[in-house]
Amino acid sequence: MLYRNWLLSVLVLLGVTFNPGRVKAQAVIPYSPDVDSEVLAPYGSQLLQDAVQLIRFQEYDLALSRAKLAARLVPNQYETWFILGTLHLQQGHSQAGVDAFVKARELAPDEAEVLFALGNSYFQLGDYESAVTTLQDGLALDSGNTQVFFDLGNSYLQLQQFPDAIASYQKSFELDEEFWPAKNNIGLAEYETGNKDRAIALWRDTLAIDESQAEPTLAIAVALYNQGQQGEAIRMVTQALRLDGKYGNLDYLIMNLWGENLMADTKVFFANPTVKRIVENNLVPLEE
Repeated sequence: MLYRNWLLSVLVLLGVTFNPGRVKAQAVIPYSPDVDSEVLAPYGSQLLQDAVQLIRFQEYDLALSRAKLAARLVPNQYETWFILGTLHLQQGHSQAGVDAFVKARELAPDEAEVLFALGNSYFQLGDYESAVTTLQDGLALDSGNTQVFFDLGNSYLQLQQFPDAIASYQKSFELDEEFWPAKNNIGLAEYETGNKDRAIALWRDTLAIDESQAEPTLAIAVALYNQGQQGEAIRMVTQALRLDGKYGNLDYLIMNLWGENLMADTKVFFANPTVKRIVENNLVPLEE
């Protein structure tokens, strides 16, 4: 399971810290040498406000264009780069997102939300070691963030550092015992280490929190089939794909951090003629 809520993060940060009234002109690069930066700064502030409102209405292209212009007018406000980085990630521009968050970090090195966002953008680039380091730096400033411990666990999982991944997921779950993705992903890590019975138990615990989740349902089906429980496995794969047909796509499972061992068993499971028909009848194609 890969869980993100970037736009909630930006809106939470701005709701706490962004105060357009305190924006000042500090070494702002104007459009023309003849235009005073003191005049341009309020326009940059207004553009940021407009970008935030457009985010609320899911007008991301328009928000991004305003954020880019704001970055030229008020480049010394870290909120500007935080908004810009978030919008770049929303549009799938991972490197541009990293670059913007690096600028935000230079301006606000002790702002935990900036470090959390930068760590996640490193994750999207596949730079998991930088993600771990940056997320740890952020947690040193704010150790009470459920999502960030989960993100740290995902980074460790991709590095195949399974004990560290499990410890991070456990911390995430301790902070919020309704946050089922953490419990689910402990199961992913346990499966990769060969603790398949433990993984099944964890996925059942996940369903006890939210029985409507397709991922742990399918994971249990795969594990049971591997153990020879074909009838129950087929019942559960049918249930899982009726809940969410995208889980019949192997690429989608990889996107959701299913590891090599679980994927190998899934391919064997999906090759079963009965299961193959179930998958084909329920498959929802991924959006390009």
